[in-house]
Amino acid sequence: MKTVLVAAVALIDVDGRVLLARRPPGKAMAGLWEFPGGKVEPGETPEAALIRELHEELGIETWSSCLAPLTFASHGYADFHLLMPLFACRRWQGTPVPRENQELAWVRARDLADFEMPAADRPLIPILRDWI
Repeated sequence: MKTVLVAAVALIDVDGRVLLARRPPGKAMAGLWEFPGGKVEPGETPEAALIRELHEELGIETWSSCLAPLTFASHGYADFHLLMPLFACRRWQGTPVPRENQELAWVRARDLADFEMPAADRPLIPILRDWI
């Protein structure tokens, strides 16, 4: 089974809310909420992938020094295995805006479980909730 490396980030605002993005129609797992991020390209670090993805998907800038490794998910889907480090980020430049037809929501950590998320993301919720 192929392993896919995806980097994700919990963007945490000054009020302690976490940004979730809803996968748009036409994408795998459309309609589910997830932490922003994306696939790590060959030769790319997870931090570099997040910096690139946050610029492409949300129009914001951040730096490796602002990405703190928090935890990771390791989950087997039917046709691939997902390995996903989750970083926490409290500093970025700009205001997140949906650039890829996704919906965005700022969510209190205690309410994250109320959002339908991919199976790999769900075990990250209690860790993130306890950390915030």
